[in-house]
Amino acid sequence: MVYNTIKGLVRLGHEVSLMALNTKRNHEGNLPDEELQGKIKYKVYNIDISVSMLDVAVNLFSRTSFNINKYYDADFEKLLIQEVKSTQYDIIQFEGLFLSLYLSAVRKYAKAKLIYRTHNIENQVWERLSLQKSDPFKKSYLKMHAKRIKNYELEQLNKFDGIAVFTGQDKNTIQDYGTKVPVEVLPVGIRLDHYYADFSKTEFPSLFFLGSLDWLPNREGVEWFLDNFYKDFIDGDLNVRFYVAGSDIPERFDDYEALGKIFIQGEVDDALEFVNSKSIMIVPLLSGGGMRVKIVEGMAMQKCIISTTLGAEGINFEDGRNILIANNREEFYDAIKRCITDEEYCKQIGLNARLLIEQQHDINKVINNLIDFYRYLLPAVN
Repeated sequence: MVYNTIKGLVRLGHEVSLMALNTKRNHEGNLPDEELQGKIKYKVYNIDISVSMLDVAVNLFSRTSFNINKYYDADFEKLLIQEVKSTQYDIIQFEGLFLSLYLSAVRKYAKAKLIYRTHNIENQVWERLSLQKSDPFKKSYLKMHAKRIKNYELEQLNKFDGIAVFTGQDKNTIQDYGTKVPVEVLPVGIRLDHYYADFSKTEFPSLFFLGSLDWLPNREGVEWFLDNFYKDFIDGDLNVRFYVAGSDIPERFDDYEALGKIFIQGEVDDALEFVNSKSIMIVPLLSGGGMRVKIVEGMAMQKCIISTTLGAEGINFEDGRNILIANNREEFYDAIKRCITDEEYCKQIGLNARLLIEQQHDINKVINNLIDFYRYLLPAVN
């Protein structure tokens, strides 16, 4: 998502620098791909965001959430200060709430307009997670973090010069918070020429999930789906294979594996090749917010997608035409049953999905709108 934005800006002749936090333990920060090599300034800083039980216990008596504080690193802040002091930027864009920890330092030394691109309304993610819990302690604990994160969000929003959001719902929420700075809706944009379907390599029927399971809403959604449909795949009449792929899949998910039925694959070498090889995408998101990039990419790959309403949030879908919406076990069951027995139906849903993405999520259109937003904030560059 960030790289797509950078590539679009570079293609239009803009100079771009990227300062990246690498939070993956035992992974070096990925360098830009060949298209960006030598075209942007790029620095990556490794940060350990692991939290001990002692940290969790101490944080119970804090006003802020460790889910935010763990992203602060004094040495990374020094690198940012050096960068903004040495280069005169027009725009500095913060990708996600956690990077706003460095806002005050950047503001002090930079004359640029500071933009916040929110990927989610973070407090909503935690509030919605709490609603999924029946255990009173877990529910209370998650609500506490939701409140703390909301307080932090409200403190930060008006400190920026402008805010970019992925969905109209997020814009309304931010404005309802009393935000006074300009807020622009800029949906997820992708390079359409990178996404094409080769049905000769697609297994039909097959179900799949693709996403990072270090994001709690993804992990809980997949667990809910597996718990609800495990017996249907193993002993029931849903005669279809289900594949789970993505990064940071907990070891306990191996217990769901069932020979010839359920496959816990972990991280795949080529995500688009994996998506092309399967036919029906499952998005059982029960909490979270914002726009799911994986759904946009799946629609671009002409996948038939079965998603919760929340999972498809922000996409101008039409249920039954370019996506299938299911919000409980019964609705998921009916949608899966229909899809695995009617290949042409699946293909038509996927074709309509691709048309929607071409109309509304072409990166070239999104980038032009982003630049217009920059120019609105920087009238001198018109």
